[in-house]
Amino acid sequence: MSDDTVPESDRLDGAPHPRAAARLFGQDAAEAAFLGAVASGKLPHAWLLTGPRGVGKATFAWRAARFLLATPPDAGADDMFGAPAPPATLDIAPDHPVARRVAALSEPGLFLLRRPWQDKEKRLATQLTVDEVRGLKGFFHLSAAGARRVVIVDTADEMNANAANALLKELEEPPRGAVLFLVSHRPSGLLPTIRSRCRTLRFGALGAADLAAALAQAGAEPPKSAALATLAQGSVGAAMTLAQQGGPQIYADIAKLLETLPNMDRPLALRLAAATVGKGREARFDLTLALLDTALARAARVGATGQPLPEIAPGEAATLHRLAPTPSAARHWADLAQRLTARARQGKAVNLDPAALIFDIFLDLDRMAARLRQSEPS
Repeated sequence: MSDDTVPESDRLDGAPHPRAAARLFGQDAAEAAFLGAVASGKLPHAWLLTGPRGVGKATFAWRAARFLLATPPDAGADDMFGAPAPPATLDIAPDHPVARRVAALSEPGLFLLRRPWQDKEKRLATQLTVDEVRGLKGFFHLSAAGARRVVIVDTADEMNANAANALLKELEEPPRGAVLFLVSHRPSGLLPTIRSRCRTLRFGALGAADLAAALAQAGAEPPKSAALATLAQGSVGAAMTLAQQGGPQIYADIAKLLETLPNMDRPLALRLAAATVGKGREARFDLTLALLDTALARAARVGATGQPLPEIAPGEAATLHRLAPTPSAARHWADLAQRLTARARQGKAVNLDPAALIFDIFLDLDRMAARLRQSEPS
């Protein structure tokens, strides 16, 4: 089903694919809820896996897929009353035939729905389209009648409107024995009718120990600094991206720039903006925006609560308190951040200059700092 020589849209650069993960860390409640549904004999046919990016939603989907395909509905040792013992874990031995076929993407009972690689353009498709979703009809038709069939959609957020409507039709009349797992980082963006036909399973941010363990499983080093661990916010994917892109240093530069407002350090602003331009730096633009969001959200939180936060960068605490000394100032920063980052992402989508977009944000932040200073009571 897949050619491992081409990029996979559901795989983070530099990390193993979620199907290769032997364990899932920090999500015991989600696994217990799913196992409870299996034991009840009333397994929902569709599951919406929601939560922050990089906390194990896709890993869970692959674990659940292996379990369902390797475990017949009536499997389990009989207890003293003759009823099957409820399953206690989703673990399937790695040498199990189903596990081997799933790892090779050759399991006939599994269908993976994701953005495809486009050979002609030599890039991944930007959306999950209706053509991919239509493949479900053939999959369900050719699968053995009555056998379990599992579909993983990673991610449902990437479906365009036609694809979403096509998937909705499958959710409305699911074949017997079919179970669909929809991975979503932003479930609010999905059709309400899709959400209503799924049981939602929520995944939370990982604690420090689980984050370190999950990173080790992925072959990555645990966070070397408190700054990286804090910025990752319990996300394995975020921690790996931050480490690969130098996230802590970018955030430190952003904090240093904020410290200069409302007399912005223009050379620093230009340097940060210029670093988002060039081949292979698309991720740098997204990371810079995300870290700006983080910094402004922290400023808003300080202003709203009046309580300092542990510093991610030197001098950050004093800067955040100066920029947002009151709840009113906090609201201004929160509103501005939402508008600016949305505008920048829209600008990038229509191929505007990334550096100009980032620099314009810095100018707006400088103007906001000046206005708030002028409005402060003397």
